[in-house]
Amino acid sequence: MKIVKVSDLISIKRSIESGTTEQLAVVKKIISEIRSAGDEALRAYTEKFDRVTLESFIVTENEINEAYGQVDSEFISIVKEAAENIRSFHEKQLRPSWMTTEENGSILGQKITPLDSVGVYVPGGTAAYPSSVLMNVIPAKVAGVKRIVMVSPPDSNGKLPAAVLVAAKEAGVEEIYKVGGAQAIGALAYGTESITPVDKITGPGNIYVALAKREVFGDVDIDMIAGPSEIAIIADDSARADEVAADLLSQAEHDPRACSVLVTPSMVLAEAVAVEVEKQLALLPRKDIASRSIADFGVIYVTSSIEEAVETVNQLAPEHLEILTENGMELLGKIRHAGAIFIGRYSSEPVGDYFAGPNHVLPTNGTARFSSPLNVDDFQKKSSVIIYSEKALKDNGEKIVKFARMEGLEAHARAVELRLKNQ
Repeated sequence: MKIVKVSDLISIKRSIESGTTEQLAVVKKIISEIRSAGDEALRAYTEKFDRVTLESFIVTENEINEAYGQVDSEFISIVKEAAENIRSFHEKQLRPSWMTTEENGSILGQKITPLDSVGVYVPGGTAAYPSSVLMNVIPAKVAGVKRIVMVSPPDSNGKLPAAVLVAAKEAGVEEIYKVGGAQAIGALAYGTESITPVDKITGPGNIYVALAKREVFGDVDIDMIAGPSEIAIIADDSARADEVAADLLSQAEHDPRACSVLVTPSMVLAEAVAVEVEKQLALLPRKDIASRSIADFGVIYVTSSIEEAVETVNQLAPEHLEILTENGMELLGKIRHAGAIFIGRYSSEPVGDYFAGPNHVLPTNGTARFSSPLNVDDFQKKSSVIIYSEKALKDNGEKIVKFARMEGLEAHARAVELRLKNQ
């Protein structure tokens, strides 16, 4: 890994999935055809990209039952426990609707209502991601969403990974379709003969999925346009170099554009971690991906102090932040920008990816400056409630009339004036 002084801070930002002109044109064409031809286009694109012809897109109850027979019982128990941890954490985010009565007799409040329907995209390809199912579905269930639809690309046999189906069942998904790519996003947004449209789409995917989500945003809501994964670690001499290196590589193996950064005031630790990274890289099954990530986006920053390390991390605003210092809790209050914060050597980032309970869908590419992890609020909407009293209108009506006329909105003013005259 490159070791540089923090005075030579280089940007770790990579372009959020903006795509090429050609890729965007492909996505626009796919979505247009889904809107006009429905299932026919969906079936054609599934044949083209997934190399399988499907009579029906829906996953049957029999397929789900078969999936349970294909996954070992220990993994099923782990999924159940992880699901409960995630559910318990997100239940603490729930907030009730509220009303307050003012001195003038008016009642003001906020009504919280779950979304009617949500579509969850689960990526396919060479790997299965049951954790993505749990992290996207469970907050929606906790929020009270009645209809949750899951889509995922099928393999060449027209099947979805057994582990993904098990996770979907444990999370409470009752509607699963074997479709992927931009065509799946189009189907969720606009509907086909088989798939009823949803109000919001969440979940990660490749460049075409990301572009499709951006394209349909406004007709439906989306969670975010996520970039490649990233981790920053603040560490001092109390940290073990092998553990720091292992955590950096846990993100590097995700994607050639994943970013792994160590920020430390210790040159001794910096040099030891650089050696450990190379040693551990050689033993990784996904070393080709991780090596490219470390070469292009792996950096060790050496600072003059822990305080400077904290400020450096605040500039980076990473998706994941680990604090591996002697007094990690003392630094927590100084961290302003990070998607998820892991404190202490036993809080390795994968703990949050799979099991602890907080959501692993996090803002990337510096957007932790203004964005939050996926949470229950993302699946609810809030309506203001105003029950104005006669006394309140009498006391404030003329002020409202004047305000309206100042903006040149005479009909607004007259609507209130009429009520004042009719009192």
